[in-house]
Amino acid sequence: MAAPFDTLDTFRSLLAGAPAPDAEARAQAAERNGQLTKPPGALGRLEELALWVAGWQGAARPRIAAPQIIVFAGNHGVCAQGVSLFPAEVTAQMVGNFESGGAAINQLAKAAGARLDVVPLDLDTPTQDFTQGPAMTEAEVVAALATGWEAVAEDADLLVVGEMGIGNTTAAAAICAALAGGTGSDWAGRGTGVDDAGLSRKAAAVDAGLARNAEALSDPLHVLRCLGGREIAAMAGAIARARVDRIPVILDGFICTAAAAPLAHAVPGALDHTVAGHLSSEGAHARLLAALDKRPILDLRLRLGEGSGAAVAIPVLRAAVACLSDMATFAEASVAGQTGP
Repeated sequence: MAAPFDTLDTFRSLLAGAPAPDAEARAQAAERNGQLTKPPGALGRLEELALWVAGWQGAARPRIAAPQIIVFAGNHGVCAQGVSLFPAEVTAQMVGNFESGGAAINQLAKAAGARLDVVPLDLDTPTQDFTQGPAMTEAEVVAALATGWEAVAEDADLLVVGEMGIGNTTAAAAICAALAGGTGSDWAGRGTGVDDAGLSRKAAAVDAGLARNAEALSDPLHVLRCLGGREIAAMAGAIARARVDRIPVILDGFICTAAAAPLAHAVPGALDHTVAGHLSSEGAHARLLAALDKRPILDLRLRLGEGSGAAVAIPVLRAAVACLSDMATFAEASVAGQTGP
């Protein structure tokens, strides 16, 4: 599906006009849930998650038959500030690893029964160094949003987006600081493992980016343009497409959540179709989730990116949906009572 927008304003309008979840389907799912052969609330958060899926899929007995994971890759000009342990060439090398099936996300996608797509974005052309000016022009960020929008499969019924991009934890920290307040030291983390000097360079780069782009940062979508990266914008575009098409989304870690954050700040309710798959060990992720009012499903101390934490959460969502849709009711099982045996 070709992206139906060509400016940030038309993108914003599409997001603002996105549909609500199906209240009737959710109500029917809740009624069924109350009749299943278990004590009320005995499945805990699995019940909440199942009803959430039911509302977004518009089905009282939802199914997860075609989950999709998309990994977007891009390079960042801010790497010139010495913010990463690794050179930009690693991005393309890891894309090759994804495409040959050798990365962690390949194994996790296979284990979760999910389709995996890998989408590199102009790896030979990094974004501009945002300490010197905007990372992208409007045409460039719109093109990246469109790439993400168009990468979502027509039959996807659950979406995970991940990323690969040397320097992208610095971009994510800058986005968070611009949207939620604070300085580089509040949001910059060690990423792939930088030492104290590297961490100071990351914080300084964030502060420089905020100062250099200050005039544009009152608009959340221009925060994405000025401080983000192509792969970050592509994740935002895919998440927005899912919102318009009412596809449930499992958010991954710090970078993915930072990519989603401008949508929530631009249009209230833009992330209602998302849940947080996990809590990353990247320090600022917990703060960002709290700001977005998202409670993670898992906490496994992951900090890999690639969509890995969200991929691990796919079977949890499958389990939740399977219980709602396939358990017997008391009447079907000929079990007496409404609160279980």
